[in-house]
Amino acid sequence: MSSRRRFYARPLLATAASVVVLTGVAATTPAATPTTGGSSSAAAALDDTYYQDALGKTGTALKSSLHSIISEQTTLSYSQVWDALKATDEDPADSSNVILLYTGRSQSKSENGGDTGDWNREHVWAKSHGDFGTATGPGTDIHHLRPEDVQVNSTRGNKDFDNGGSAVSGAPGNYTDGDSFEPRDAVKGDVARMILYMAVRYEGDDSFADLEPNDSVSNGSAPNIGRLSVLKQWNQEDPPDSFEQNRNEVIFDRFQHNRNPFIDHPEWVEAIW
Repeated sequence: MSSRRRFYARPLLATAASVVVLTGVAATTPAATPTTGGSSSAAAALDDTYYQDALGKTGTALKSSLHSIISEQTTLSYSQVWDALKATDEDPADSSNVILLYTGRSQSKSENGGDTGDWNREHVWAKSHGDFGTATGPGTDIHHLRPEDVQVNSTRGNKDFDNGGSAVSGAPGNYTDGDSFEPRDAVKGDVARMILYMAVRYEGDDSFADLEPNDSVSNGSAPNIGRLSVLKQWNQEDPPDSFEQNRNEVIFDRFQHNRNPFIDHPEWVEAIW
């Protein structure tokens, strides 16, 4: 990190609903409804069916069980990702729009592409970290692909995640420096859970690299992303909200037919790492 690092001293996101939608973020950003994974009747039903082989395990045993469970999925082509994101990230207040991950802006679904002002497909686990490109597999897995403003996507680039840096133009609440990117508070946990999903789903037992988080912010093209200690902190401070939970359901029901287990059970992050 640069010498401009800011110490992370914001209030815990779970302590008050008012901190979920940041000042300066579009008013259409869906408000968070924090939950504790596994406590609802829906989560209990998943425990009896989808997650039954993972219950009661910790550490590498839990990670291995979850890998087996979530690897059963339908894959998409990179072109199919466009339409999938229009469904997974639909603005609940305006069905003609999507919510962009880092900016929180509500934007027309039709304004997608590569021009300034458009939204495009952000790989939260940067595709150069493991060199998987946009091939079917990690390159098209919509559990970590999100709509984002073209220029903000470029600013994030392939940087690791950490706290600190300078404010990102056009994306209030986001910060960056030479080696890392800090997303706005309302999606810190989302980012953490997407990264850790990828680490469980892609274990090197197919044609792709074994993706693993670590505590570095200088991973280059290695199949690693950090900073794990910060991602764990973000998972605790920003629990899954209704938007993130709905997204998980849409992916499961309509597209890949697998789930991000850390949205259903955020406590499994600490149980594994």
